[in-house]
Amino acid sequence: MQILQVVLQVLLGITSLLLTLLILLHRGRGGGLSDMFGGGVTSNLGASGVAERNLNRITVILGIVWVACIIVLGLITKFDSGN
Repeated sequence: MQILQVVLQVLLGITSLLLTLLILLHRGRGGGLSDMFGGGVTSNLGASGVAERNLNRITVILGIVWVACIIVLGLITKFDSGN
């Protein structure tokens, strides 16, 4: 169980760094908080190219792996502390 925990922690660290880089690679689509309050109108809501769509898919998949690592590490910590 200790080996699995170390592997998941390393995977969590790697996915955290990759998610940060992938999110920074995305193209900005608005004014941030001003869009939330109606300050700007976004004309292009969908991804514009194949590269952008692939970047979106990779980011979503990596996000799912990141969340799964956190959940499994939490479960391991919860059930391992009971022994």
